[in-house]
Amino acid sequence: MEEYILEMKDIVRTFPGVRALNGVDFRAKRGVVHALMGENGAGKSTLMKCLVGINPPDSGEIWLKGKKVQIQNPNEALKLGIAMIYQELNPVAERSVMENIWLGREPMLSKLPLFVDHKEMYKKTKELLENLEINIEPKVKVKELSVAKMQMIEIAKAISYNADIVIMDEPTSSLTPNEVEHLFSMIQKLKDRGVAVIYITHKMEEIFNIADEVTVLRDGNHILTKPISEMTIDSLITAMVGRYLTDMFPKMQSQIGDVKLSVRHLEVPGLLHDISFDVRKGEILGVAGLVGAGRTELMETLFGLRRKSSGEIFIDGEKVEIRSPSDAINTGIGFLTEDRRLNGIIPVLSVQMNIILANIKNYSKLKIFLDLKTMQNDCEKYKERLKIRTPSLEALIQNLSGGNQQKVLVARWLLTNPDILILDEPTRGIDVGAKAEIHTIITKLACEGKSIIMVSSEMPEILGMSDRILVMSHGQITAILDRKDANQEIIMRYAAAKTNAAIVA
Repeated sequence: MEEYILEMKDIVRTFPGVRALNGVDFRAKRGVVHALMGENGAGKSTLMKCLVGINPPDSGEIWLKGKKVQIQNPNEALKLGIAMIYQELNPVAERSVMENIWLGREPMLSKLPLFVDHKEMYKKTKELLENLEINIEPKVKVKELSVAKMQMIEIAKAISYNADIVIMDEPTSSLTPNEVEHLFSMIQKLKDRGVAVIYITHKMEEIFNIADEVTVLRDGNHILTKPISEMTIDSLITAMVGRYLTDMFPKMQSQIGDVKLSVRHLEVPGLLHDISFDVRKGEILGVAGLVGAGRTELMETLFGLRRKSSGEIFIDGEKVEIRSPSDAINTGIGFLTEDRRLNGIIPVLSVQMNIILANIKNYSKLKIFLDLKTMQNDCEKYKERLKIRTPSLEALIQNLSGGNQQKVLVARWLLTNPDILILDEPTRGIDVGAKAEIHTIITKLACEGKSIIMVSSEMPEILGMSDRILVMSHGQITAILDRKDANQEIIMRYAAAKTNAAIVA
């Protein structure tokens, strides 16, 4: 058995205006979890897309099982035993789970080879999901699943190919702690079968739990490859960002003022029950809870994306009716959504147009022409402020890394100068350097008197950035904790509660 199942040598890949990979080497062994780390834009996903044929390299060599190969598309990669679970999910929402898993390779009836054998497909799907201990009905439509369950289906699909190499790009971004543990057990089974797992994530704790080796890329260059046992979190971060980060949560003490937003007895049938809380000027209110707790649904209701059945919302003591996002924006609310691909970015528009979308009316002259110079100057200011990596403001946002797309969306809402800023998972899929930058921006906004509501599934972020922490479970608020009274154990206890047994003001 060869030592390396995969060798990528001197890989170069360029896009208009940017050299994404600059002679990168990468090697993977059988039965080893190899973490691929780096900041957004470092070249991680690009390197893997070169491997699976989405973006074939401009130059360099790929060797698989000791043989040189040229992979021109993902189908060729699959035939060679390489499967990839992508960061951005693209399921066929109107089709069933089993149809999504076997899409393009459906079992056919032997007597009628033009017709799909649905009975056999159901049986194979049931066996696959049971072996992976995934409790999902094969016939249910994918659109009825949570994002976390969609993620598990994508993982099951990749494993169903019996691939020799499985690439996982941010596989835990939508998973609960229990689901992450389940994923790790699945990865262990792959290791036991001799599969090489290439694992991309921004979550440091995962790397030291699951990886055997780590490769770090920075600005399209190979920086190091080492056994994970020779690394620490600090040394890994330093290798990724090229500098030492002293404070991941640069929380500044802001002046907490009067109540800005009041919510009283908010109800959304089947989703939210008797929601009441306040947010003050200069305050960062963290919102914690497990997947399905109702956090995102609450934020969407506050922004007018969902209609409440009852309850009241007050801003500066005055009752407001928010029936649509435009109503919310007009009352001074901005909303960074959880899923940037689904309801955040407009992929076919430029970075500049994506930044100004929520504020475009302020650049119109006589409601006919756009003030292009002012628009460009403002976008350039936020590009520099947030360190958005893009060849130009005219580049299509779909060509940016996921983290840089997220920064564009942050810029979009900062440009509206909101009084209340709702941030739903603001640092999901963002590297450690960019996280620290966004945390700094958030705390500076609070110091300017802005009211911040921050939903996060990352406990260190909630504990490190919040002045108070609102905990939700089953569509209810189970606790509101002061920063000094909160720790991970207390928050998780309230997040698992089924009723609002205790409310701490």
